[in-house]
Amino acid sequence: MASYPGTVRTLLLDGRSALLVRPRRARALLVLAHGAGAGMRHAFLAGLADALAAHAIATLRWELPYMAAGKQRVDPPAVAEAAVQATWRDAARRFERLPMFAGGKSFGGRMTSGAHATAALPGARGVILVGFPLFDKPQRAEHLARATGPVLVVQGTRDTIAEMRAVVAALGPRATLYEVAGADHGFAAVGRKPAEILAELAGAIAAWMEALLSRHGAQAGGRGDAGELPPRHRDVVAAAGRAPPRRRPARRDRAAADPHRR
Repeated sequence: MASYPGTVRTLLLDGRSALLVRPRRARALLVLAHGAGAGMRHAFLAGLADALAAHAIATLRWELPYMAAGKQRVDPPAVAEAAVQATWRDAARRFERLPMFAGGKSFGGRMTSGAHATAALPGARGVILVGFPLFDKPQRAEHLARATGPVLVVQGTRDTIAEMRAVVAALGPRATLYEVAGADHGFAAVGRKPAEILAELAGAIAAWMEALLSRHGAQAGGRGDAGELPPRHRDVVAAAGRAPPRRRPARRDRAAADPHRR
């Protein structure tokens, strides 16, 4: 088990287990859903929680109904989005003093943003999509135009990056794209250690969250703000991680290597 600069607790949210990593003096909470083929205990999510805790960001990892039940087939969008809403509202009741952000890896991010597009998650300061699963299916991103408020997309440059650039550009200044050089959908990159990439991801996410909180006030209540980030804050996010020189990627079976892919 990873060592966190805070406490790790198992909670029940909407009747399903969740993992809370809350560092001392946490500044915000990220409610984080998993990818399609791996649950909340997957090494990637555990490592991301660890890295975010180092920036005083708490995380609450939870599982969609199919994963909690031990099934392989993902939930239909209506079921998954209902679980997002119920989990979010339960978490909001428990952690009302912490500014809250919603997000997820791949499928979990798509379902979280879909739920937010259908009915805005109360009090959400922003949505964070870690590896959005576009995969040459542009219709998967159509709902993002209806997902109000700030959006951060963290995407590897070997993961449909040209298409995601177009998607984020269409959303306007309220959306930010952070690119991880050389990384695929699972954020693996030739010549880079997983811990290095996780540190970069956490730095970018934490900088984006901090920029929003500093602008709107960490103690402000109510619904998420739909305004844009000032250019200097977008620059902070871009500079948050150290991107290495681009390298020629090795050939690999991405679907087999990445359990989050869907």
